[in-house]
Amino acid sequence: MTAEAHSNSSARHRAREVALQTLFAMDLQARPERDVRVEVVRPQSVRKGPIKLRRKARVAGANETRNEVHPDAPPVRVSSRPPSTVEEVFNDVAEHFEMPHAAHGFARDLVAKVIEHADALDAIVSSHARNWRVDRMAIVDRNVLRLAAFELMHTETPAAVILDEAVELARRFGSDESPPFVNGVLDAVAREVRGEDAR
Repeated sequence: MTAEAHSNSSARHRAREVALQTLFAMDLQARPERDVRVEVVRPQSVRKGPIKLRRKARVAGANETRNEVHPDAPPVRVSSRPPSTVEEVFNDVAEHFEMPHAAHGFARDLVAKVIEHADALDAIVSSHARNWRVDRMAIVDRNVLRLAAFELMHTETPAAVILDEAVELARRFGSDESPPFVNGVLDAVAREVRGEDAR
């Protein structure tokens, strides 16, 4: 791989991270019935660079950081602040990443297109996620799946690259179960959409 190709690949990977974290934040914001706040978690020693978004949820009167709010938690709203726009959330996330201009545009376009095609993406993902409704999946998993399904359906990026990127995002931001789950679903989506094995 040439230095230029590696640089382009690295920029696109960073763009996918930004897109994922923007979609994650938008997904949380779409659940106003819960006491949910998005925190930016940045390593103390690094001024710019990768960030992790965590969700704090108040469950049964206790503050905990969890992947999902307990289904029996009472619906509580603590903020009357109006929801942020996609552009505002994207800019808040992107300011923590150093990205080339082209990668910035790619990330912004991914977010816009995934939101635009959300219903179709959820339909194809749910058709290949046995026993899992999209709205019951972990937030990271479903947004990684949406991103990758969009790329499989609407771009010329090789399926193997899309799956490798998705599994890496799931490994970095999801749970221990996320990478094999994401890989299995996307492999089936790739076979349907492109008529080929992704690996």
